[in-house]
Amino acid sequence: MSDALNGLNFHRDSNLLVGIETSDDAAVYKLSDDLAMVNTVDFITPPVDDPYWFGQIAAANSISDVYSMGGKPLTALNVVMFPSSQLDMGILREILRGGNDKVVEAGACLAGGHTVDDNEPKYGLCVNGVVHPDRIITNAGAQPGDALILTKPLGSGVLFNAVRAGKFDMKELEQFVLPTVAALNRLAMEKALACDLHACTDITGFGLLGHVLEMAAGSGAHAALNYKALPFYPGAHEMYKIGQTTGSNKANRALVARHPLTMATDLTRSQEELLYDPQTSGGLLLSLPKNQAQKLLQQLLEAGVGDAAIIGEIISGIPGITVQ
Repeated sequence: MSDALNGLNFHRDSNLLVGIETSDDAAVYKLSDDLAMVNTVDFITPPVDDPYWFGQIAAANSISDVYSMGGKPLTALNVVMFPSSQLDMGILREILRGGNDKVVEAGACLAGGHTVDDNEPKYGLCVNGVVHPDRIITNAGAQPGDALILTKPLGSGVLFNAVRAGKFDMKELEQFVLPTVAALNRLAMEKALACDLHACTDITGFGLLGHVLEMAAGSGAHAALNYKALPFYPGAHEMYKIGQTTGSNKANRALVARHPLTMATDLTRSQEELLYDPQTSGGLLLSLPKNQAQKLLQQLLEAGVGDAAIIGEIISGIPGITVQ
């Protein structure tokens, strides 16, 4: 997308507080001195065959962008592509039911949407929220001396593909992975906002390294990650070890390779692949002062964000990543 947008002239509005400059999760537009609106849209193809799970995951994935900006979601519009001549409308009903349940859980309201007949189902939301102009959280505010906390495990991308390939059991996916993938990031962000949170983004399609890189580049700092501290979904590493992968790993690796990346620890190829694994409705990456990180981590764990972990720190240096 960045290549496609390169060279286009955009109208600059002083009230547009967050635009496309740092590849942030949502746009933020100032309405008044104490109110700004957060706008985002996201839709995905089905990560699983079950339509209700699909609806929940897609909606949680879309709503997450508002949370990652420090905002509160208010309204949502369905974005639907569906092969009406090939699939029963009951499937679409279940997709929309899953999405609506997540919108309601987020305390927002579904206000309509748009549907297009397509060859493959796709679903997501256009979400609108609000935030105080002085309390916006972006991916570009991380500071040297910050600790990095990740709130969900990694590896969902390869597990989704492994289930389709018959190499991973759907029952295990439903028990150990889907409830976390479909969980809203609301609780994690509420706890984080009580701290001096400097930056945030959610980990989605570009994988951990891709999104950490966006934060490092936007903040003009260097990220040092501790591989041993990273949380992974059960079975994800095993799938890479047997040769399973995703359609995004290669592109994510190429994206990160354009920037400074130091592997300061010995990892197998399968271990490295987990760093590029594309997430759907992934966790939040939180950057906050080190002296507040342990307390926040404890609060997250006590609140039920059970996979949260301190995974690294922000240091001075050329924008890039070191994996230790």
